[in-house]
Amino acid sequence: MTDVVTIKEVVQECYDTKTFKFDWDAEARPGQFVMIWIPGTDEIPMSISGIDGKEKSITVKAIGEATRRIHEFKAGDRLRIRGPYGNGYDLSSGELLIIGGGVGTASNMPAVTATGADTIIAARTHNDVIMDGIAEKHAANLWIATDDGSRGFHGNAVQLMKERVAEKHYDCVIACGPEVMLWFTYQACKELGLRCQLSLERYMKCGAGVCGCCVMDDSRVCRDGPVFDNEKLSMLTEFGASKRDECGRTVKFR
Repeated sequence: MTDVVTIKEVVQECYDTKTFKFDWDAEARPGQFVMIWIPGTDEIPMSISGIDGKEKSITVKAIGEATRRIHEFKAGDRLRIRGPYGNGYDLSSGELLIIGGGVGTASNMPAVTATGADTIIAARTHNDVIMDGIAEKHAANLWIATDDGSRGFHGNAVQLMKERVAEKHYDCVIACGPEVMLWFTYQACKELGLRCQLSLERYMKCGAGVCGCCVMDDSRVCRDGPVFDNEKLSMLTEFGASKRDECGRTVKFR
């Protein structure tokens, strides 16, 4: 589904991240993504960060040419949007703990608002924390972790997750964030005997499983993901180890 939508509101989440709200009739599920076309620049995948009936949103961190161009858009400007794509989260997995790291927090907000589950938001510093206001409104419990200890728990998301799991039973962990964080979340869930659903990011061009840019082993992240559970993650040899850039070159995480 391809549409042109009009931006109705722009929210400054932090110094380098903005949320763009618009009305769109498409049915979307938490964890899905869309392709956003920026004329004369590029078309890029963006997670859906808000689902409130007809109103949807994307949350954009200015880290490249295309995202910096989106940051120039204002209310009243229009976006061309394709999607939604991907499988999304299974929210019927019992007692959930939802973890967002950095801008990956935005991908999880629809799951937080839909379930009211306990939530962890992790960031480098207090200046990098985003969407905590939405989480405070909807989550049963919200914990903040910062690497430098400037807000909340002094440490990373996985360290805080282990503390919370030691105090309360959870059936499944949902997480989105930097792949290093996701790798250690997966390892911690294995050690603790917890199911997990992790949203992975790879370079994408088509969003529909055709071009093959986002292939990981026998999976295409745009079509078979971006959300993968324990069983599938255990078969992805590239997970936590490497990814491919826009030229197909391997970039190693570790």
